[in-house]
Amino acid sequence: MAETSAGDLRSSLRELHDKGIAALQKNNLDYAIQLFMQVLRAEPGCFDTRQALRATQHRRMGSRSGGLFRKFLGSTNAMTKGRLALRSNPAEALAVAEEILNDDPTNANAHLLLADAALELGLPRTAILSLEVAFKANPSDRRLAERLADSCAQVGQLPRAEKLYQDLLLGDPNDPSLNEKLKNILASRTLSEGGYQSLEGGTGSYRDVLKDKDRAVLLEQEQRTVQDADVAGRLLSDVLSRLAQDPANVRLLREAAQLHEKRNDHAAAIAAYQQVLGIGGVQDPLVLKAIHDCRVAFLDQRVQAIPPDAPDADAQAEAIRAEREAYLLEDAKARADANPTDLLVRFELGELYFKANRITEAIAELQKAQNNPNRRIPAMLLLAQCFARRRMNDLAARKLQDALKEKVVFDEEKKDIHYQLGTVLEAMGRREEAIDQYKVIYESDISFRDVAAKVEAYYAGQG
Repeated sequence: MAETSAGDLRSSLRELHDKGIAALQKNNLDYAIQLFMQVLRAEPGCFDTRQALRATQHRRMGSRSGGLFRKFLGSTNAMTKGRLALRSNPAEALAVAEEILNDDPTNANAHLLLADAALELGLPRTAILSLEVAFKANPSDRRLAERLADSCAQVGQLPRAEKLYQDLLLGDPNDPSLNEKLKNILASRTLSEGGYQSLEGGTGSYRDVLKDKDRAVLLEQEQRTVQDADVAGRLLSDVLSRLAQDPANVRLLREAAQLHEKRNDHAAAIAAYQQVLGIGGVQDPLVLKAIHDCRVAFLDQRVQAIPPDAPDADAQAEAIRAEREAYLLEDAKARADANPTDLLVRFELGELYFKANRITEAIAELQKAQNNPNRRIPAMLLLAQCFARRRMNDLAARKLQDALKEKVVFDEEKKDIHYQLGTVLEAMGRREEAIDQYKVIYESDISFRDVAAKVEAYYAGQG
């Protein structure tokens, strides 16, 4: 279903829309809502009518009498109805959500229902109207923020999408999906800033906008999801020729760095990214992250380039892997020193210390990292492993039990916590309690590690 404007409505519905606008202007709000709802029942994709309805709902908010309990009960029943309708009839769920919003246009749950239904129907602008309200009510909801950003990106609201993705990455800079989405937004904005705005509305084409046919071909290729080395090479040649005339152009430098990455020329990519930092004068965290990723990829590439028949192939690979681990640790420590309050970096550093068997340093970092809600459970789990390595099994058990209290969803992570708690209890000689932990996993996932062997051996021993 496509989103439309009031001008696209057939004559009878356009007449109802215009009557609704007139009623709104005369402050006849109940009648206006009734008219707008009729239009939207017939044409759910009419965005102009949806906007007019939302404005009317807000103007009328609080003007109707009625007990709070009655409204709460009614909206609860309607939400249940709407959620059930969403599975098979999203258009009906959309209408149910609007009925709730007619009474309470600030109802975040109704806005979420409306957004879900709108996205099911392919109405992203309609969804954004409600996602913005729901996000304002719960700005810490990362899933909600990402849905809003995705919808904004879909309809071309690129600055808003970029800001949302950047805020999300501040909470988890290593998220590959978010990084990829932000890269796509930056690429789209590059096209827009380069004078290709007419493409955004679907009214033009690259060949209409660009007089140079060869440049048009290059730009089309730049939009492909998969680019082979040959295409990336042609694009890079074009970017480098433009850079020769404008060497301080940060946008072109970023493009060159990304194309070097696509060609697996990580050393050149690092050099281009470092030029970006030098020109900007600001330690852009996204550029720093790109440099970090390129250096790691370069070291991995060196391992792969070792001839398999070389007499010291294993020794060479081991030396490069050691260099890689040393770089990761050094880089994480530098970032932690530069930003002591960044608890995500503290977690990363603690994890690296743990892998390097530097347990005292790992404990210090992970104790700080557990204050970050996005890494709290993983930090507690690693802390427990640190204590267990030091044979402080009582401390490890206590930390794992605390983690279980906070972990609500029974997923792979929770299974791991149960398993590790069982291991620690076994080490403490508390076998019955350990088996109880393994049983919890066995009841839902018999294939998890060796819990089947442990539990079945226990029962076999009981005769």
